[in-house]
Amino acid sequence: MGVGTVWGQEAPSPTGPPPASDAPPPQEDGAPLQTLKIGTNLVNVYFSARDKNGFITNLKKDDCQIYENKELQPIRNFTQEKTLPLTIGILLDTSGSQQNVLPLEQDAGAEFLKDVLTPKDEAFLISFDINVNLLADYTNSAREIRRAMDKAVINTGAGTGSVTGNGTARGTLLYDAVYLAAAEKLRAEAGRKILVLLTDGGENGSQETLKSTIEAAQKANAIIYVILIADRSFGSGGFGFGGVYEMNQLTSETGGRVINVGNNGRKLADAFQQIQDELRTQYLLSYRPTNTALDGKFRPIKLECGKDVKVQTRKGYYAAEGGEEQ
Repeated sequence: MGVGTVWGQEAPSPTGPPPASDAPPPQEDGAPLQTLKIGTNLVNVYFSARDKNGFITNLKKDDCQIYENKELQPIRNFTQEKTLPLTIGILLDTSGSQQNVLPLEQDAGAEFLKDVLTPKDEAFLISFDINVNLLADYTNSAREIRRAMDKAVINTGAGTGSVTGNGTARGTLLYDAVYLAAAEKLRAEAGRKILVLLTDGGENGSQETLKSTIEAAQKANAIIYVILIADRSFGSGGFGFGGVYEMNQLTSETGGRVINVGNNGRKLADAFQQIQDELRTQYLLSYRPTNTALDGKFRPIKLECGKDVKVQTRKGYYAAEGGEEQ
């Protein structure tokens, strides 16, 4: 799919000129943004680790082993990254099923960014329903994101997320939104990169597939978190989430996870706190692969840091042609 063709237009048709962005100009509050420069052909693996007592914050290089295609790799760098620049994309489901939980999402998401963003970080905001819209472009101002988030509205024409008011099949373009966020917004960025989806997990009508969406996120080295939230009163089929398996795939393959909050505001705030805690305890492990071929192929990786330690990280990467940083 041509990147950028979905911004602000109905799906699934990719034809026609790209629309003007709804985003306000980026804000620059405070110090200039920093970038991380590490040598080419270096694979960067961000991860968090926990045991029965919670997050582990004192791991050392010798505590961990990284395998690529089941072959042990020599670790070059190992640090705990509390202050490395962070890029956050918030993806807001504005289909009809989110009608009564949107205010909760707006409040909790704004508070999360207020707590997390520092002058060297940046964030952007995307909404998705039958369209994918960039509501706020890169900014380090939590206030700017809050203003854009407050302007987000439910696309009631989307109905259940699968039809428009005129009966023409459309959809809830979750995969397209994630793909565009990863491929267009995050891939060129350095440092830590995460996407947080606030959604009921429903997907219908995207041009992209689960596979291509995961691939885009892995190529961008973006960690995806999905906060499952939905309106209990929406529809007549009872309360539940669709696409749970797919959301688990999307998150586990990229080093994130799914957090189910129902329609509970307190659980939603706690979900954002959990993500914040993980970001504060992240490590960065880097290695140069013993397989030096830059063939564009997927390389599975496995990270171990002790028998009773649960490691949360991505499942692999693509050996980019041209030797770009991974």
